[in-house]
Amino acid sequence: MSLQKTIRALDDPTRRTILERLRGGVMTAGELGEGMGLTAATVSHHLACLKEAGLVSDQRKGRYIYYELNTSVFEDLLGWLLSLTGGESDEKD
Repeated sequence: MSLQKTIRALDDPTRRTILERLRGGVMTAGELGEGMGLTAATVSHHLACLKEAGLVSDQRKGRYIYYELNTSVFEDLLGWLLSLTGGESDEKD
């Protein structure tokens, strides 16, 4: 996990909204962009940033690309944050 890329990706409110929408399950870029007032190119840009940070993964099925959360990166980030606060983490030294 690249912490810098992860934090940069999470810093954008549009990307956080996309991540929140993906909590409900797998979605296409079109479904993710519905009601957000964004162009397809803008949604694609945000998804590329999220993919680069490892926060989402994608899978092509026919004409569509389906996106889903990559929860392992969130688990790694949470573990790291907990280690800073003295909280418990599954990480081994």
